[in-house]
Amino acid sequence: MTSYQPDGDILSIYDAALRYQNARVPLVIIAGQEYGTGSSRDWAAKGTALLGVRAVIAQSFERIHRSNLVGMECSLPVQGRDFRQNARSRWHEAFDLLGLTDNIKPRQDVSS
Repeated sequence: MTSYQPDGDILSIYDAALRYQNARVPLVIIAGQEYGTGSSRDWAAKGTALLGVRAVIAQSFERIHRSNLVGMECSLPVQGRDFRQNARSRWHEAFDLLGLTDNIKPRQDVSS
């Protein structure tokens, strides 16, 4: 379950994702350590894309899952430095990833 913003309705993740897609709002996942552990198959990466997730910001990623996110052009994996601690109290806000261009390179710095 999740809270749909801005009205605060409590919905299943799938139903909230559909509402965000209908409103044309791209989604960002904020995660902890080893995001994707236990879900390194390609459908795990495709699932986030089908839900409308454009980026996953995590403290660290499971290696194969991160490769699948990139290789299948599903969602952008962003490894945050101290982002998760700062974002925890700001989960209801909108995020912009700044510094992204058409020439994204591994280990490129971005800000939010």
